[in-house]
Amino acid sequence: MTAIRQDAWSDEDDLILAEVTLRHIREGSTQLSAFEEVGEKIGRTAAACGFRWNSFVRKKYEAAIQIAKAQRQKRSQQRKHSNAFASVSGAVEVAEPPGLRSDGVVEELSIDAVIRFLRQWKGSYQEMVRHLRQLEKEINEKHDELEKLRGENDLLSRQVNAVSTDYRVVNDDYKALIQIMDRARKLAFLAEEDDEAKARFKMDENGNLERID
Repeated sequence: MTAIRQDAWSDEDDLILAEVTLRHIREGSTQLSAFEEVGEKIGRTAAACGFRWNSFVRKKYEAAIQIAKAQRQKRSQQRKHSNAFASVSGAVEVAEPPGLRSDGVVEELSIDAVIRFLRQWKGSYQEMVRHLRQLEKEINEKHDELEKLRGENDLLSRQVNAVSTDYRVVNDDYKALIQIMDRARKLAFLAEEDDEAKARFKMDENGNLERID
């Protein structure tokens, strides 16, 4: 059973905790497994290791954590690619011809052995053809999807250009209208001033002024 220590954490303990935890992150393992491993090495509980990691050590290794996560993701992708390659290899794998041993010695062939070999080869070939057709179908679907997205992008681009053109036209018309209205106000004001300047008055028999148009 792991002992429960009460002494303070040393720099060496923190380093062990960081190294083991980062290794588990890279390998896709859980942090709990890392804390349990560290606890066994330094004689502490997994809970104590987890608390130390989250409260202190983790903050010092943020960059290393991101690198470890990236390495984990890269490993995961490599495993997926390896599995896919193995699947394709298995689909196209063909049995060795009957009668041919691994040491190159030709054994006596029988009709049944030849028939079994041809049937197996036919099955492998058909499986390979089905796999290739599935891949071609997926490629065509992706191609159609890409063409659809390109068409939508072109349509949206034309709509944006049309809206921008309409906005410029409306804005220019608005500015022209404001200028026309401003000139009209000025002309009306000048006309009123001319009318007032041209007004004449005369005195009537009673001594009142009246305007002469």
